[in-house]
Amino acid sequence: MRSSTAADLPGRCKRCWVRLEFCVCSAIVEQRTATELVVVRHVREAFKSTGTVRAAALVLPQLTCLEYGETGHPALHDLEALTDPGTFVLFPGEPSTPWAAAKGQVKRLVVLDGTWRQTRRMYQRLPPLHGLPRLTLPEKAQAVLRLRAGKLAEGRSTFEAIADALELLEGPQVSAGLTAFHALFVERVLKARGVWEQRTQAAEPPTR
Repeated sequence: MRSSTAADLPGRCKRCWVRLEFCVCSAIVEQRTATELVVVRHVREAFKSTGTVRAAALVLPQLTCLEYGETGHPALHDLEALTDPGTFVLFPGEPSTPWAAAKGQVKRLVVLDGTWRQTRRMYQRLPPLHGLPRLTLPEKAQAVLRLRAGKLAEGRSTFEAIADALELLEGPQVSAGLTAFHALFVERVLKARGVWEQRTQAAEPPTR
C-alpha cells in the first residue's frame, strides 16, 4: 500500500490531505492550549499519508513543525532557542520527570515525529535536546486504533502522544477534543483506503 502522497494532491483536500469524499475539515475545532508545542518531524514523514502531525496542526494553533533531514538538521539556532526554562522534551527513557512535578512547569513541549528508529537517531543527533528535562508517557490503559501499528506498549502516533501529554499537563477538558479528532482522522483515512471494516474487525477482542 502506498504510504506517501503525491505533491499535487489529486482527489484530495488541499487542507487535510484526505480524499475529498472523506475530508475531515468540517469537524475541525481549534483547541487553544497553555502549552506551546514544537514538533521536530523527520523529513520522510512530511509526505506520508499516515502522518498525524498534519492533522494535529489543524486543531492546535500553538503547534510549530520543524523539519529534520537525514543530511541536515533544522536550524540549530531554532532548537537552541527552545532551551529556555519551561521547555521539556517528550521522549521515552530515563531520567524522566514525574508528570505531577511537571504540571504547571511546562511552558513548551518538544515532540519528535518519525518511526521509533528515526526518532532515536534524531534525539541522539540533536544535542540541544539532551539538556532538556524529559517526560515519558505511561502505557495506554486501552488499545487505540491507529493508522500504523506499533510494537511498543508505550507507542503512540504523534498526534495521540500530544493529546495524551496535554491531558496529563492540562486536563481532559483540553485533550478530549483532540482525542476525538484523532479517532475521526484515523477512521476517515482507513475508510478512504477501503480497509476500515478489516481493521476494526481485527481490533475487536475474540469472543469466547
